[in-house]
Amino acid sequence: VTGRIERGIVKVGEEIEIVGITDTVKTTCTGVEMFRKLLDQGQAGDNVGLLLRGTKREDVQRGQVLAKPGSIKPHAHFTGEIYVLSKDEGGRHTPFFNNYRPQFYFRTTDVTGSIELPADKEMVMPGDNVSITVKL
Repeated sequence: VTGRIERGIVKVGEEIEIVGITDTVKTTCTGVEMFRKLLDQGQAGDNVGLLLRGTKREDVQRGQVLAKPGSIKPHAHFTGEIYVLSKDEGGRHTPFFNNYRPQFYFRTTDVTGSIELPADKEMVMPGDNVSITVKL
């Protein structure tokens, strides 16, 4: 797998988890490469390629994250406060209703989610502020 190390250090021989999109999988880092050179470790800010024991190219998807086991937990639903941009602001020109299914963009991947509106809201107009619950 390739990518930038966001925080911490990854060393050859360390156990790591592949988190997000699918079920969490444990594996071991068997090699760290940077600019075609093998290293003992990679640190925050480095763009690296990691060799993972027993992991095929098809087992890892764009947008997944490598982390120390138990350090991060994936979430499939969340609540949030949003402001819906109006047409003049470059946003929507039509309202949306309960169970609207937009694309959500997280770093390098996009996921379809279902928006659940509060019981007292039938629809959300452009220019509205609203609390929503999202299920990915």
